Amino acid sequence: PDGGYVMGNPAAPIKLVEYGSLTCSHCAEVSEQGGAEIRDTFVASGRVSFEFRNFVRDAMDMTAAILTRCGAPESYFALTEQAMANQKAMIEKVQAGGNAAFEAAIALPDDKRGVAIGELTGLTEFFAARGISKDQANACLTNGAEAAALAKRTKDDADKFKIEGTPTFLINGSSIGSMGWPELRAKLQSLGAR
Repeated sequence: PDGGYVMGNPAAPIKLVEYGSLTCSHCAEVSEQGGAEIRDTFVASGRVSFEFRNFVRDAMDMTAAILTRCGAPESYFALTEQAMANQKAMIEKVQAGGNAAFEAAIALPDDKRGVAIGELTGLTEFFAARGISKDQANACLTNGAEAAALAKRTKDDADKFKIEGTPTFLINGSSIGSMGWPELRAKLQSLGAR
């Protein structure tokens, strides 16, 4: 109902929410350093539930977020982790294509922008290798209602939780701000995560 995807026991005593961006290098670091421990230790123990809410910062981020949501709900976390790991390659591909090409893609109408950015960034091909066919990806990327809903949730949640950067974390509904994995891990363990 809050626009995110939840992993683990929804009744867990520690409810961790991450507002993250698929184009944020700090979010990618937290995913790389802590993703496995969150999933395989804290969530697997039943003590922690983990919810990821896309906090869309730019057109590239919107395209990646829509594609992670394009498959079956159970594939969302794996696709999000893989998109985070692919972040550097995606940005390098855009840089290699040149600023003019990216600006032209951004200037396209809503129903064409995501498809063009998907091609330019290599995201359409990246997700095709992970089970989201090009036709399926393009259908998702032309769905203006999904993009509008993600943009609205980002704005509303930024106002509600005073989110100024990503990643921003909530524990049991209260913001604990932005931090790296070592600080977040220590915070979770102090609350009983194991």
